[in-house]
Amino acid sequence: MSAAPTRVFIARLAGIAVFDPAGDQVGRVRDVVVALRLAPRPPRVLGLVVEVTSRRAVFLPITRVTVIEADAIIFDGRLNMRRFQKRESETLVIAEMLDRTIRFRDSGEPVSVVDVAMEPTRTRDWLVVKVAVSRRTGRALRKRGESLVVDWDAVEGFSAVEHGQGAAGLIAAFGQMKAADLANIVHELPAKRRTELAVALDDERLADVLEELPEDDQVEILGQLGVDRAADVLEAMGPDDAADLLGELPTEQREQLLTLMEPHEAAPVRRLLTYPDESAGGLMTTDPVVVPPDATVAEALALIRRPDLNPALAAQVYVCRPPSATPTGQYLGTVHFQKLLREPPPTLVSGIVDTELDPLRPTMSLEAVAMFLATYNLVAAAVVDENGHLLGSVTIDDVLDHLLPEDWRENVMDAAAEVTADPEEEVLRGTT
Repeated sequence: MSAAPTRVFIARLAGIAVFDPAGDQVGRVRDVVVALRLAPRPPRVLGLVVEVTSRRAVFLPITRVTVIEADAIIFDGRLNMRRFQKRESETLVIAEMLDRTIRFRDSGEPVSVVDVAMEPTRTRDWLVVKVAVSRRTGRALRKRGESLVVDWDAVEGFSAVEHGQGAAGLIAAFGQMKAADLANIVHELPAKRRTELAVALDDERLADVLEELPEDDQVEILGQLGVDRAADVLEAMGPDDAADLLGELPTEQREQLLTLMEPHEAAPVRRLLTYPDESAGGLMTTDPVVVPPDATVAEALALIRRPDLNPALAAQVYVCRPPSATPTGQYLGTVHFQKLLREPPPTLVSGIVDTELDPLRPTMSLEAVAMFLATYNLVAAAVVDENGHLLGSVTIDDVLDHLLPEDWRENVMDAAAEVTADPEEEVLRGTT
């Protein structure tokens, strides 16, 4: 292996770009696969899990990696696009080894795994030879940042099943990922680690991830949280996503969670649950960008610049008389962001409002909503009741979510190309 360092700490590889010999990026590192062996023999590194197009994870044998740098990995150009599936004899370093509680072999002192390091051998193999650990008293660190690097054979306990492992290392490794990418990782984690990661994430981050997961995963994770924590996470989700998730739960459990939610957070979710799933009312979000008629273009632009705002929701503002919370006062019309960009900042939105298109009604079917958006080239549209009050807006992403097959998220996450077996990979992964 050329141009490779003599020691690589594996957690630092998470998210690093992977390039072919021509310099084209093919994906990013998600994890490293190792084979544990009988003590004191160090684990053998088998390869990398690389996330490529369509969020598919594939296996890259370590023997095909030619360069490992701080910000890039280069391989020889041969990559089997068959979806990676972990075998019983294999261990994922980041997903399964970080945060474990192990013990010093001599003293029995418990320590927590922060990272592990691999080094190349003269035979072009890579072995995990070092472990970075933090000392603990029970579950708490004695001193913030107190850690040390020890030889692999100085510790034991990697093979034992541990309950309550924690997930600080996982969060550190994958913390900068987009919610959709982290959801893909969560989907593929073993059930135990999936729960531990969910428990460790803060409410906002977990809510974002849940919104990107298949319904079965959402229900499973929510069920592993205490009811108080589950209610907090539901409050952090968009009302439409929270309603969709609650709609999958038994009536008694759903009502318990709604009762535990703050009343002002539960109210819009309850309203959404009264509409059929595949209607404009069932599809809409109750948190569109609403401005009063005396708001200026500058004020409207400031609202849609919020970084946490869904791009489809940021594509327009809805002009309504007070109150501005849904159901609002009288709905006056819509102003699209392109119109806002063309007008002077002091201009009042009431002077440039678009009133030509009739809004959606909450009882309109999914098909009717889809045709409306397609006909007028829109990414979102207002939903207004018979008295002219804005109830919410339907965005194109929610329409697509319902038009696609029910298992489309699983198909995206589990998609596998029909690719012939890779002999080199089979030999490498079949030998421990």
